Amino acid sequence: MMVPVLRRMLLVSLLLGLAACSPPGSVQPASMRQGAVVFGGGDRLHVRIAETQPERAAGLMSVMALAPDDGMAFVFDGPVTDRFWMKDTLIPLSVAFVAGNGRIISESDMDPCTADPCPTYPASGPYTMAIEANLGWFHEHGVRVGSKARLEGPDG
Repeated sequence: MMVPVLRRMLLVSLLLGLAACSPPGSVQPASMRQGAVVFGGGDRLHVRIAETQPERAAGLMSVMALAPDDGMAFVFDGPVTDRFWMKDTLIPLSVAFVAGNGRIISESDMDPCTADPCPTYPASGPYTMAIEANLGWFHEHGVRVGSKARLEGPDG
């Protein structure tokens, strides 16, 4: 009779220990909206939509892997010129900056960084959305400067 109770206690302790050791930010908040970015050629990138300052600040930090056609869209209320960086981001990413007219104005490939300070990646001008994807995704899908990009919500 005591063995099952001890096993349960051990299992609960192990699970709590694993949860405590999980890196922060490795799971995005459940409240974060999902959607897709549709590019001029019809390619779709499934994205988590970061539209609040805390969501944008966390970005894809501590995420260990993305599915091949997954990424993140950083949405801003108006044009910004903020630089992106990869502090505590574990996977290489590509970023595309989208101007208010829905066209990509610049792209960069970004390397993981745990040092301080990390390199920063600027856009070539003001933008209203930045899209992060696995390294090389934009190139592989023919998405380049001048391509159109449109954000769709979960219901299309």
